[in-house]
Amino acid sequence: MTVPVVFDVGAEPLHGDLTMPAGAIGVVIFVHGSGSSRHSPRNIAVARTLQDYRLGTLLFDLLGEHEDDRRFDVDLLVCRLLRVLGGRDWGLPVGLFGASTGAAAALGVAATWPENVRAVVSRGGRPDLAGDYLPQVTTPTLLIVGGEDRQVLRLNEDAAKQLGGHAEVRVVPGATHLFEEPGALQAVAELAATWFTTHLS
Repeated sequence: MTVPVVFDVGAEPLHGDLTMPAGAIGVVIFVHGSGSSRHSPRNIAVARTLQDYRLGTLLFDLLGEHEDDRRFDVDLLVCRLLRVLGGRDWGLPVGLFGASTGAAAALGVAATWPENVRAVVSRGGRPDLAGDYLPQVTTPTLLIVGGEDRQVLRLNEDAAKQLGGHAEVRVVPGATHLFEEPGALQAVAELAATWFTTHLS
């Protein structure tokens, strides 16, 4: 069952869609990347796979309609995500799924509030943009990158070495940045689902 939710973060309200399958073992908050929203078809597809694994999902807009110029403001994104995370009693272990700049925000929140974030997964993310947050992240972190997304792969490998906790880089062979190749996005979804069920259950 999917229900609309609204978060008051001090500026214009942020809108989201919360889906909780029966017998949910955890909830995964999606942190969209630059230029994306809760309507991202890639994140919706991943969310459906996570739901099949009895994981609740929250897809929401991290920025308002007129804030696209702030999509690289990682500190702002971290602040917003902290407000969302602390804005309700989730009642279940929480994981964060970040894409692009959203991955940096997810890591920033994991560093700031480790007791509330049990696992992080990044899809084609820019964890390097998390900067000084990286050594403070002790949350188990999975960085998924396309094998043909070579520059981002190097950035992820470097970031993984700086993380303060358990981190893995997994490469989807033949995939480019958006994982548009046949089977690539499903591979991401399965890797994420396995990571979250391992660390949230």
